[in-house]
Amino acid sequence: MTVLAEELPAHLPEYLARQRWFPAKGRPVSEIAVATEQSLIDDGALLLDLCLLRVGFADGPAEFFQVLVGRRHEPASELEHATIGAVGDRIAFDAMWDHEATAFLLTALREGRTYGDVRFVPEPGVELPAKGVGRLLGVEQSNTSVAYGEKSIFKLFRKVSPGLNPDLELHRALRSVGSNEVASLQGAVEGLLEGEPATLGMLQDFASNSAEGWAMALTSVRDLFAEADLYADEVGGDFAAESRRLGETVAVAHRELAQALGTGVRPADELRAQLETRLDAVVSQVPELAPHEKGIRAVYARLTGDIAVQRVHGDLHLGQTLRTPKGWLLIDFEGEPATPLPERRRMDSPLRDVAGMLRSFDYAVYHQVILDEHTDENEEQQLLRRADEWAIRNRSAFCDGYAFASGSDPRAQAAVLRAYELDKAVYEVIYETRSRPTWAVIPLSSITRLVAEEERESDPQISL
Repeated sequence: MTVLAEELPAHLPEYLARQRWFPAKGRPVSEIAVATEQSLIDDGALLLDLCLLRVGFADGPAEFFQVLVGRRHEPASELEHATIGAVGDRIAFDAMWDHEATAFLLTALREGRTYGDVRFVPEPGVELPAKGVGRLLGVEQSNTSVAYGEKSIFKLFRKVSPGLNPDLELHRALRSVGSNEVASLQGAVEGLLEGEPATLGMLQDFASNSAEGWAMALTSVRDLFAEADLYADEVGGDFAAESRRLGETVAVAHRELAQALGTGVRPADELRAQLETRLDAVVSQVPELAPHEKGIRAVYARLTGDIAVQRVHGDLHLGQTLRTPKGWLLIDFEGEPATPLPERRRMDSPLRDVAGMLRSFDYAVYHQVILDEHTDENEEQQLLRRADEWAIRNRSAFCDGYAFASGSDPRAQAAVLRAYELDKAVYEVIYETRSRPTWAVIPLSSITRLVAEEERESDPQISL
């Protein structure tokens, strides 16, 4: 056993508890060990090892997390917050904060180096920068990214599973058809985990002069709430035109994924069983969902026949979009990190992505109502009416854009789209109940609306 494998684990419980990317805080950890380690730099002032940590849990199977471990005799003061602990005669730290370490990563990718089972693989025909020091970006939670100048960004995957990560797989597929809807792939770091290929990192084009879709939507909402006498289409920050363009971008990305990776069909019975399994689990844990259970199941019951499927984003929302001067880009095709990798790589209906975006529009506006301080109930009701107006306008604009670019209006498949929206809202209910209880009203209100829409369609005599 190496000194790293022997001494590092003692420091890991405290270190992992501080990391935003470690999703298992509060779970009972039974063991932490260095599952694999690959030396990248074994001599000099900096020692560098790529480590996969095996974290065992008393309430479920073990999971693997990746740390690029640097060791120095006297780390610079700016690395103090990244310190893990003493290992041998050196101090171990998270090397994604170390300029020499991030420069090494770029050089290894450019030269296509191999270290044991770890391969740095540049994409064919891509010319990488001659050198560069990584600038760590603090905007991500589940992974860690560093930017090299204005042209490249490297993402280190923190949670690693055996198998090809769909983020790498789908970016390669989209690059093969010349897609302009994503930041082009420049290279990847690949290795082995439990005898299977595993994706460790990715290098992509860096959309430096861009704005995140979530931030743009929030600005639009604030503009609307500040103008009490104007409708949503009269406010200077109206977002509907961007929502329509975003719908077009998503439709084009779906078409390109189908071109690159093919299409298929999925029995509706199989999808319904999957959705009901999630519903069963959440109802058992969130009593507030019980009054809606019958209505949700009625929506799921309308799923019949076969459903057209293909590879999709899988976790699409406004935070996974960037607006550049040339148009919208979709990012982070990893899927829901908590979902098992084989399930994330399955074909699914494009309507799952559409539903994810529709839910995101709801969140952008209704969470602002929760955050605003209201002087009385009338003021709150007025904000809710304006929020409804913004949500309906932008949801419709997105679907208009998607229909224009795809030739198929997602609203024409109301039963399937509504089922996917409800499934996403059910997931949000348990997430918010555990993390932000005051926000649970957002998905619960959406569930009420979606179930009411289903009831009106099933019984036209129900008044609007």
